[in-house]
Amino acid sequence: MQRLEKLYEGKAKVLYSTDDPDLLIQYFKDEATAFDGKKKGIIQQKGVLNNKISSRIFRYLEGKGIKTHFVDMPTEREMVVKRLKIIPIEVVVRNIAAGSLSKRMGVEEGTPLKETIIEFYYKSDPLGDPMINEYHIRAFGLAGEKELREMEASALKVNRILSEFFLERGIILVDFKLEFGTHKGQVLLGDEVTPDGCRLWDKDTKEKMDKDRFRRDLGNVEEAYREVLKKVME
Repeated sequence: MQRLEKLYEGKAKVLYSTDDPDLLIQYFKDEATAFDGKKKGIIQQKGVLNNKISSRIFRYLEGKGIKTHFVDMPTEREMVVKRLKIIPIEVVVRNIAAGSLSKRMGVEEGTPLKETIIEFYYKSDPLGDPMINEYHIRAFGLAGEKELREMEASALKVNRILSEFFLERGIILVDFKLEFGTHKGQVLLGDEVTPDGCRLWDKDTKEKMDKDRFRRDLGNVEEAYREVLKKVME
């Protein structure tokens, strides 16, 4: 497969067209950002680690009946994916209070939630990805009712599957972000599933194994990502 023109460059990835109009190449970068791009840096080998982690997880989810955009991992930094029409909504699934939820609700980080929370955010870098609800989604036509319900159901199913998957490997899935798009009329899980977009804590020590190590200057960021890769490959 031939990599052609650059279509889009984001904070963590670059998308390229290919000689197949239905397929793109998603290239993973080492750049890291936090706080809506206000903090920037490099995590050595992050692109390689995230590509391997996400490819493994997409394959696992596909085996459990989750429809994703994943096709193949031809190189250690590239993922072949189906071309999606992106739905401009980030779906955040929360199992334990952490990050912005702890601040917003005034609860201690690490507080277990009585039930899983799903939040929606409007995918817009210039606006800082503001939180929205179903009324906003309908009023601004961000997604159809059927698409919204499919995204919600898929997010909850992914949560059940990955919570068990990670726990078996000694990791707690605290919360995570998902993105979706449509391909030939189907709603597919897109983007990536990595420590960039998931809060992952060591089950025994509660040590953070995700991008919070970069956000909070905790150090050993690459080492944490490498440990996640090691565990997900088990």
